[in-house]
Amino acid sequence: MPTYRTVRSALTVAALSGTLTLGLTSAANAVPPNIPDTDTAKNQLSELTVQPDGSMDGYDRDKFPHWSPADGSCDTRETVLKRDGDGVQVGDDCYPTSGSWTSAYDGGTWTDPSDVDIDHMVPLANAWRTGASAWTTDKREQFANDLSDPQLIAVTDDVNQEKGDQSPDLWKPPEQGYWCDYSKSWIAVKHKWQLTINEAEKGGLEEMLGTC
Repeated sequence: MPTYRTVRSALTVAALSGTLTLGLTSAANAVPPNIPDTDTAKNQLSELTVQPDGSMDGYDRDKFPHWSPADGSCDTRETVLKRDGDGVQVGDDCYPTSGSWTSAYDGGTWTDPSDVDIDHMVPLANAWRTGASAWTTDKREQFANDLSDPQLIAVTDDVNQEKGDQSPDLWKPPEQGYWCDYSKSWIAVKHKWQLTINEAEKGGLEEMLGTC
């Protein structure tokens, strides 16, 4: 049965535009950049170091400064909201005043930016225990604000919170049609930043790559 929130969103979107509906068919054209093709992703996966995750000792999100200035007066979050939304208009402070966002993770469409999270494809805590604990703060800031790779994506906030810091063996997007791009994006980020994966994580990635 649809939740109140889903029904609320559908009614709001329909009232505003008369055209948008729940589902991936209403997604904006903008997608995270540099998602590799399937063969490249498979090669990148084979090049990743497979080993048990490290410790969470010392982890703090503040060690990954995020939502840094990115585009004029806009920070990284606001830049992704503009990139991933449809018909987005912003005020002088870069906060969206109109637009809609369709979450690739679950197909939900939202018109209130407060219903949208900017997800780190590879969560900060996962990065910490797979190599980022040894990085400088400057490098961790670059990782947390990476706009040149598929590391940041606008998605439904509740779904992002369900994901938390889980790797692909423990959490996959509810929208199975996105499993292919999700796995390719995760692999691309880990490969670029030379982060490790564990055996179960590799198996989860291989399962999703099998849907490509």
